[in-house]
Amino acid sequence: MHTTALVLFSGGQDSTTCLAHALARYERVETLGFDYGQRHRVELDARTQVLARLRERFPGWGRRLGEDHLLQLDVLAQIGGSSLTEDIAFAMQANGLPNTFVPGRNLLFLTLAGALAYRRGLQVIVTGVCETDYSGYPDCRDDTMKAMQLALSLGLDQRLVIETPLMWIDKAQTWQLAETLGGRALVDLIVEDTHTCYEGDRSHRHDWGWGCGRCPACELRAQGWKGYVEAGGEAGSGASSNA
Repeated sequence: MHTTALVLFSGGQDSTTCLAHALARYERVETLGFDYGQRHRVELDARTQVLARLRERFPGWGRRLGEDHLLQLDVLAQIGGSSLTEDIAFAMQANGLPNTFVPGRNLLFLTLAGALAYRRGLQVIVTGVCETDYSGYPDCRDDTMKAMQLALSLGLDQRLVIETPLMWIDKAQTWQLAETLGGRALVDLIVEDTHTCYEGDRSHRHDWGWGCGRCPACELRAQGWKGYVEAGGEAGSGASSNA
């Protein structure tokens, strides 16, 4: 049985839900984030806020939550060409992908996560990629994750598992998963403290959280919230104690 995990943690809705999932399953959980020159750098501040709130409001999880790591990866900004790393308008490209796609980003993230997990003695890498309700990024697909798991396990000569709790659920179900894991308290934390907006907007507050409300990330989050509420979300019995 696996007992330790490393969560790729950006400070957004998906990675926070994945962190809660890992904390509910594993005895020791560490987190890893990346500074890759993203325009929405406010997510780096959100990371520390979310971690502090989790420790405060979920003491049982807090006892399992270990060290946080932040790695510099500005080479992605040097490569350029993405609206996430350059001040260019969001648009669709000729290849059918939005220009928010950062080529190789998740491949590099997982490679570095594998190296860190190896050094830290962690058995599972948890990431919030999804193939159901996403922007079509090829490095979010299940086949990519399976290939990376095999490559890392072979290259490190150590069995590593890549876990993708959100792979086959949509954003409405992601909100519901958060409620199932941590009750209304976790949903409220995600609404108030996480950051998803590609514009880095923390000045506009919506029912689903902070953001510009127009970028692809905000649109997905808002649509998911709408589906979650329409399906009866927020009707749970309240916060989980997680003692």
